Amino acid sequence: MTALAPPAPRRTTSNASTGGRSGSVTWMALPAFLMFVAFGIIPLIGVLVLSFTQWDGIGKINPAGFDSWRTVLSDPDLIHALWITFLIMALSWAFQTPISLLIGVYLAGHQRYREILAVIYFVPLLLSSAALAITYKALLDPNFGLGPGLKIPLLTQDWLGRDNLALGVVVFVVSWQFIPFHSLIYQSGVRQIPKAMYEASEIDGAGRVRQFFSITLPQLKYTVITSSTLMVVGSLTFFDLIFVLTAGGPGDATRALALDMYKRGFQANLMGPASAIAVILVLVGLALALLLRRLGGRDAAESQMEGV
Repeated sequence: MTALAPPAPRRTTSNASTGGRSGSVTWMALPAFLMFVAFGIIPLIGVLVLSFTQWDGIGKINPAGFDSWRTVLSDPDLIHALWITFLIMALSWAFQTPISLLIGVYLAGHQRYREILAVIYFVPLLLSSAALAITYKALLDPNFGLGPGLKIPLLTQDWLGRDNLALGVVVFVVSWQFIPFHSLIYQSGVRQIPKAMYEASEIDGAGRVRQFFSITLPQLKYTVITSSTLMVVGSLTFFDLIFVLTAGGPGDATRALALDMYKRGFQANLMGPASAIAVILVLVGLALALLLRRLGGRDAAESQMEGV
């Protein structure tokens, strides 16, 4: 009697397939990683190195140690530029967030001509910042602008020649340009909220206002964090619009940190201090992004549908 041969072991393909999938994902992410290194990490390292040198942008680069950093950190103009930057950041966030949220909630509904309105609302984002600045500068001209043309005394003011008015104009134009983008983010977030939640609230007798504050707003928690992060970090890089609209004036009333970096580097030919300011901008942006992420809770990237 012959002994039965032991059954052949089964071939498990789960590990092999899992390994193959992970390997393919790695190769697919490699081009994006290389682009990030080439256009993100390497330039950042180059700017950091330049902040320890003395260079006029054309001639020879000479090592300068911490001289550029001492010059920048001891300059009272840096504190002023930081204050203007944070002021524009806070005011633009306070102006953009509620309007973007309301427009996004409205566009997520089923009103007639909603698609047409969405396209119209999105138009400002498609325009160049420099073109917008030139247009508003012409419209707000106290002699030939919109106010004198329509004979409206309220609009006939030196909008760009007075400190508070100039700062307000900058905040308004920035908000007017970027509200459509954040409205699109909120529109997408609202569409992810289950309709069953609204149907249940209607059965309980909740109106639209109660639904907004009890359902829509809490469910958009992570969307608000994402939008706020983009607003805050993006406001650190406002340059072209301010440069064309006010050139940092009147005086230094609208001289934000990015504009201060440009003036030091390309007008005063001080690339070392300008690079130091660029590093400061990166550090401030990183700190603010991490702070907003912590405010979002355990994981600001997790689904807003958690617990539904």
